[in-house]
Amino acid sequence: GWSTDVLDRNGGIRRRGTMADVRTPSSRSDVLDLDLNDPIAGFREQFLLPDGLIYLDGNSLGPLPASAVSRIDEVVQTEWGRGLVRSWNDARWIDLPERVAAKIAPLIGAAADEVMVADSTSVNIFKLLAAALKLRPRRRVILSVLENFGTDLYVAQGLAHFLDGGVELRLVPNRDIAAAMTDDIAVLMLTHVDFRTGEMHDMKTVTSAAHDAGALVVWDLAHSAGAVEVELGVCGADFAVGCGYKYLNGGPGAPAFAFAARRHHSGLDSPLWGWMGHAAPFDFSTSYEPAPGVERLRVGTPPILSLAALECGVESIAAIGVERLRAKSVALADLFAALVEQECGGFSFELASPGEASRRGSQVSLRHPEGYAIVQALIAQGVVGDFRAPDILRFGLAPAYIRFVDVWDAVAALRGIMETRAWDRAEFRARARVT
Repeated sequence: GWSTDVLDRNGGIRRRGTMADVRTPSSRSDVLDLDLNDPIAGFREQFLLPDGLIYLDGNSLGPLPASAVSRIDEVVQTEWGRGLVRSWNDARWIDLPERVAAKIAPLIGAAADEVMVADSTSVNIFKLLAAALKLRPRRRVILSVLENFGTDLYVAQGLAHFLDGGVELRLVPNRDIAAAMTDDIAVLMLTHVDFRTGEMHDMKTVTSAAHDAGALVVWDLAHSAGAVEVELGVCGADFAVGCGYKYLNGGPGAPAFAFAARRHHSGLDSPLWGWMGHAAPFDFSTSYEPAPGVERLRVGTPPILSLAALECGVESIAAIGVERLRAKSVALADLFAALVEQECGGFSFELASPGEASRRGSQVSLRHPEGYAIVQALIAQGVVGDFRAPDILRFGLAPAYIRFVDVWDAVAALRGIMETRAWDRAEFRARARVT
């Protein structure tokens, strides 16, 4: 894995702590040396990336794993095309959700029988929030933060609305979580890594504080799984969800996953009862009997094409290992932030992400009043990041395929755009539906 000695010899990051201790490389050749000494550089070849494109948006949609192309072709042409319905048994389609779940489990510090793959992140949040409320029947408050991702809050609002006011969603600023942990809180719902800034919660500390107050916790790992080290078991986590299309590279709309700690399995009560969550789905009983453990969170027929692609994405990340991914991620992010400070210091950028690596996920976010137009100008020059309202330029640093030279070139492009005011054009200000 990465070591500070290797980085020092090549003029890079002296320390992986705070931005105060970063020595910025003085030339592009210094950065190329970092890539030459990158122990996971070879894994970039496992992803299909267009020539000349610097893709800093893997935290929205990961690139296509090369292995997924032939695998999807096999599923379509052979298993579906020739095997037809027999492939549920012959090609083991029926086992695919459990197989993918077992491969995700080590990436999030969970046991295989605590993870289930199905549905979307939003649907799984609904199921787990409802299950957590049932486990705390005398408490009727869902606590979350104002900074949380919209869909998480919408799901909680929808659940409270459906329950006709019997449940309250209470929102506080991030800084007030500890003070808000009163004895009426049933469940705390948090995103581990903030989607805008990349700020990362201390999972173990927050979970422990919630438990001390008698509450359960649902963690959203959308911007964590496959990029930062997550230890759900060590942290004593209750429940978690995550998506498959960001750092796990499962493709657009890939199935999500849900985690439920084994200690909660006997009392786990999903609000969505479907035939695949039944203990014996092919008995076609007219009454519902939940499957044992986390499998009762399944609902309908699994999407085989999407699951096959997700399996390839998960395998590509698992082969590298989260520890090595995280070490490189920290070095990439430190370099990016240091270069922006050095090269773009006079252009009104504000670092929105924490400077300390221990508090930051695998992204660097900048604030600028013209953030949207600047991002569009970068994309036009082949540097793909994204924009998050109201003023965030967000750059995902997926370590499986991002090179140090990509970071250098991206910041050089950013400086050029700012120096020439290339962003100040009408076409870059026109808002697209997806930002």
